[in-house]
Amino acid sequence: MSEADRQRWNGRYQEQTGAMEPSRFLQALADRLPSTGRALDVAGGPGYDALWLARRGLDVTLVDISDVALERAASAAREYGVPLRVERVDLEEAPLPRGPYPLVLCLNFLWRPLFDELPKLLAPGGLFVFAQPTRSNLQRNPHPSARFLLEDGELPRLVRGLEVVSYTEGWTEEGRHEARLVATRSPASGE
Repeated sequence: MSEADRQRWNGRYQEQTGAMEPSRFLQALADRLPSTGRALDVAGGPGYDALWLARRGLDVTLVDISDVALERAASAAREYGVPLRVERVDLEEAPLPRGPYPLVLCLNFLWRPLFDELPKLLAPGGLFVFAQPTRSNLQRNPHPSARFLLEDGELPRLVRGLEVVSYTEGWTEEGRHEARLVATRSPASGE
């Protein structure tokens, strides 16, 4: 991402007001998610999902390009009294923090090269949780633009080296057409 992209995201998060809830998709997976160990929230913005995971007992690292989002997440973590690591990372240029992680979360961010890193990031038996709008989303919503959308049916082909546990694609309760996936790294995998 360029410096202009970072500034655009900073501006977007500065304008955002009010409390936000963690993803309904993530909350619906509560029984499947680990409650201890490390978790990585990729492009997690102001940390709604990361904070929810931290409050459940996970040692969460949140990475994002926006300084504003990361400061909001760190401030909220202090307010809730939960530990949360925040790191400014340009995900299109710099590597992600080293794994292994029992949980990697990436909601509403699409950078296809990330999928090649998943087998190295996930611990054996670890879960990858991902959701992103598809091109069908443009039928009802102008954003995100086509550049940031999955092709319909594309997501399962991107996840190599992991076993898909669940995959859905369709209109969500939020009115977006999303592909949602949970995948795991085989417990027998070794790196």
